Amino acid sequence: MDLKIACIPGDGIGPEIVAEAKKVLNAVADQYGHTMHYTDILMGGASIDVHGVPLTDEAVETAKNADAVLMGSIGGDTTTSPWYKLPPNLRPEAGLLGIRKALNLFANLRPAVLYSELRGACPLKEEISAAGFDMLIMRELTGGLYFGERRTTEENGVRKAVDTLVYDENEIRRIAIKGFDIAMKRRKKVTSVDKANVLDSSRLWRSVVEEVAKDYPEVTLEHMLVDNCAMQLVKDPAQFDVILTENMFGDILSDEASMVTGSIGMLASASLNDTKFGLYEPSHGSAPDIAGQDIANPIATVLSAAMMLRYSFDLDKEADAIEDAVRQVLKEGYRTGDIMSEGCIRTGCSQMGDLLAERIR
Repeated sequence: MDLKIACIPGDGIGPEIVAEAKKVLNAVADQYGHTMHYTDILMGGASIDVHGVPLTDEAVETAKNADAVLMGSIGGDTTTSPWYKLPPNLRPEAGLLGIRKALNLFANLRPAVLYSELRGACPLKEEISAAGFDMLIMRELTGGLYFGERRTTEENGVRKAVDTLVYDENEIRRIAIKGFDIAMKRRKKVTSVDKANVLDSSRLWRSVVEEVAKDYPEVTLEHMLVDNCAMQLVKDPAQFDVILTENMFGDILSDEASMVTGSIGMLASASLNDTKFGLYEPSHGSAPDIAGQDIANPIATVLSAAMMLRYSFDLDKEADAIEDAVRQVLKEGYRTGDIMSEGCIRTGCSQMGDLLAERIR
């Protein structure tokens, strides 16, 4: 298969970690008979330095003409970088918001996996971490409270702020379909999270999700109120497979889930539109303080590339190969500095990419 991938190395450690993800993807291509076609795109601070803006129309068109986008990280030191003396619409992160909007990326996927070799980093009790967990939070990304009408007024000398939470059934249905489709590739369980005991928007959410569930008889659906879900994530995270939820709830729960894994350097993410197209990126930031030192952890970006193979190209076997390589390298005791523990073998960013590629070959 020919895979057309637009790559956004970005800023900080971005170019280093994207280079290692490409190295691993090339090993997959060699082993399974695929051809990778990469086109690099400038975005964020790197684009500001060259074009004066964080995202150009040409970059958007390049991304649209690809089958998927693989991204490193965007942004710099907000206290020292000249990028942050610019107006907000010209700062690096505006490029990320712009490309998400241009590509209509409405579904955000955040896996949270606790590898047995990294259990010691998990902040939960040992009897909980020993069970491990492998969940994926499917968050609606373009609707809800963050995008509703808002205003701040003053009435009779009292300031008042209003934020509006709006969802229509089509917005809910399309994210629910994504959630159930992805559950079919996993353990076939969806936990739909809402606040249906209080909110009309949540009652509509629950109703539409139940309608979609009828088309997926193999998938088990359960409903859970968001406050209970927040508690269950620290009490029994192993119970979850796919958590399906709206924008604000997903924002909060995905950060909570990432924390209980103990290392954000291991966490991938993806944002999808209503086709197979997606933008894949690590959950962590650009870490400008360690850029260029070959000490960054590329595993989150490599695992994002595995998600790309699985969800944009339906190459499940190839995605499994990458994920298995990560587990093998961790089992063998190799660690970058952020996940280093006593008795392990410290590696750099480039060496970690080499090790992962070798396990695939």
